[in-house]
Amino acid sequence: MSCEPNPGPLDRVADKSVTKEDGDLRRCLATLAALTVVLLASLAHAQPIQDDPIGNVLLGLLDENSPGSATYQMKASLYHAGARGVGALDSLGCRVVAMRTAAIDAHVIPKRTVLFIKETVGLPMPDGSLHDGHWYASDTGGGIRGLRIDLFTGSSSSSTAAFRHLNMTQLSVSAVGVFQGCPPN
Repeated sequence: MSCEPNPGPLDRVADKSVTKEDGDLRRCLATLAALTVVLLASLAHAQPIQDDPIGNVLLGLLDENSPGSATYQMKASLYHAGARGVGALDSLGCRVVAMRTAAIDAHVIPKRTVLFIKETVGLPMPDGSLHDGHWYASDTGGGIRGLRIDLFTGSSSSSTAAFRHLNMTQLSVSAVGVFQGCPPN
């Protein structure tokens, strides 16, 4: 079977006869449509790639059960190194990462979830770049219960300055993927 169009298809339409080549073309089109459906279905259930947040969001749009589908309105608080009860490691045993580590209630959002918080997009990062809105649910805290999120800002109370306007506000938090190992720096 060849999927090449046959010359003169308008001639066959005019006389309403169906040839073997027409049947082959229809089978080719049906095969392409079926392959597209299979590809989209497999992408919707694929585990997102850790380093492709945009791809993770796109995959989330394909399937309502994928990580990109959950969005929460969560009350935010900020935390920093040196505060009472804050250590150098998160609950996974990984080093906390300024402007990336988020403490969550693991009953609401599973640990190892990549989060997107639109209200943090464009805020300054420690290296001078702008925040892309992605955080990593790798920590928990005694006061983090239900729809609350705690964002790690850095090494001292001054690290909270750029984010202070977010403290104790409601943020839109979307689950957009899953990561393995420790969160990236």
